[in-house]
Amino acid sequence: MSLSLDPTQLDRYSRHIIMDEVGPEGQQALLDASVLVVGAGGLGAPVIQYLSAAGVGELGIADDDEVELSNLQRQIIHGNDDVGRPKVESAAEFVADLNPDVDVRTHHVRVEPDNAEELIADYDFVVDASDNFRTRYLVNDACTLSGTPFSHGAIYKFEGQVTTFTTEGPCYRCLFPEAPPQGMVPDCASTGVLGVLPGTVGCIQATETVKYLLCEDGGLDSAELLDGRMIFYDAMEMSFEEVEFKPNPDCPVCGENPIDSVAQVEYTEEACPVSAD
Repeated sequence: MSLSLDPTQLDRYSRHIIMDEVGPEGQQALLDASVLVVGAGGLGAPVIQYLSAAGVGELGIADDDEVELSNLQRQIIHGNDDVGRPKVESAAEFVADLNPDVDVRTHHVRVEPDNAEELIADYDFVVDASDNFRTRYLVNDACTLSGTPFSHGAIYKFEGQVTTFTTEGPCYRCLFPEAPPQGMVPDCASTGVLGVLPGTVGCIQATETVKYLLCEDGGLDSAELLDGRMIFYDAMEMSFEEVEFKPNPDCPVCGENPIDSVAQVEYTEEACPVSAD
């Protein structure tokens, strides 16, 4: 690894650099890394903010939505003047103001089966900050099949969950083989969500992302990721519960006889089942 930190960067990232676990090599690894954030909303906002501040050199942001006034209660990278703008544009402007070291690639698209694999192929790590099961299963399947590690987060009213998937452990389908029937789990628009909740969950996702990048190419020799573990956070009770889960040998995506492509999956808002063919 070639170290090329200039005086401004040595100052900006000084609190990283003085850490034995990070150092200049670790900071250079972050600057050389690329991360795709799927979703620039409640979860994506704190992820984008902290990964940018940490100096992740290339940040992809995929979202097809526009900023609405009701988003501002929790989506902290957007402001009043951004209402009506594409979230990817607002997010990119926020990052540019926060840290000019970060190269932002905006993808003003909905992640779909015909573009997911191509999008993910360009990045070292993916953060699933989406708000629907269809996208969650699609991200899982595309990342797992391509060997791309990713972080998953989800929120509901006062509760959140977060885990990390690497090539060494189980995937999302090992834990949840299929999505619940449509309507069984209401969305934030119909049930509401505590405004600060995605901040907590998103910060954990950003932490896992930075740890992974430092373990892979930086100076961090050992760090426990949430691989095979899911954290459930209850903001009302201010409690955390951890659940372990293992790879499923019969999993159609990461098991002994996996599918070849996301084209073999029917991605709907219902179950996202894998074809038997």
